[in-house]
Amino acid sequence: MRLYIIALQFLTIIPLPFKVRCEKEDLGRSAALFPLAGLTIGLLLVCLNWLISPWVPRPLCAALLITALAALTGGLHLDGLADVCDGLAARGGRERFLAVMKDSQVGAVGAVGLVLVLLLKWQALVAVPPEITWQTLLLFPVLGRFAQVLAIAGAKHARQDGLGATFIQGMAARHLLVALCITVTACLALLPVKGMIALTAVFAVTLIIKGYFQNRLGGLTGDIIGCACELSEITALIMLSAGYQH
Repeated sequence: MRLYIIALQFLTIIPLPFKVRCEKEDLGRSAALFPLAGLTIGLLLVCLNWLISPWVPRPLCAALLITALAALTGGLHLDGLADVCDGLAARGGRERFLAVMKDSQVGAVGAVGLVLVLLLKWQALVAVPPEITWQTLLLFPVLGRFAQVLAIAGAKHARQDGLGATFIQGMAARHLLVALCITVTACLALLPVKGMIALTAVFAVTLIIKGYFQNRLGGLTGDIIGCACELSEITALIMLSAGYQH
């Protein structure tokens, strides 16, 4: 329970009426329960959808849900994605890339990346078949948080400091196994066929991102892990909406 609370506090800005003890190594261990925290986020989205969907058009409802997701997470992963986009646009080698990502200011390419990602996520959510909307809202945050665990597992860290290094150093293979079991269970319980197809696609996207940056930078950073979450959420939504004709 304590590790779940740590995961929830790290991944969201949900206020809790109590505090839990958190040692440095607990951050890596809490990654095992990232998908469970994702399920909690999904449940909040389902509740919000239930409240507003009868009153607003479907596209606007989807836009409000994407806005709520960004607010719930404090824009944590979106910030990482923007930093990665700026790093990719920067000229120079490894050190230049890392320096640009560490800069708190968002550049033009980062801003474009944010807009494109939010548009893709919005349109992908609009395209989800209405009859599986609540299952999708529960599942895609789970798959996005599992992507983070998959990215962290066995990775090298590009920096000696930072949250990325802390998670990588504190996580073991058993934590990935727990996260995978939670994710597979959620897929089979909610959308057995589409869910497993989406999970397979998320696996592929995450491993490509992980391999590319480990080759280019010698490891991962927290920004790259957050970027993997955002791109995996989009991948999951696209796969869950595939084959549906409006």
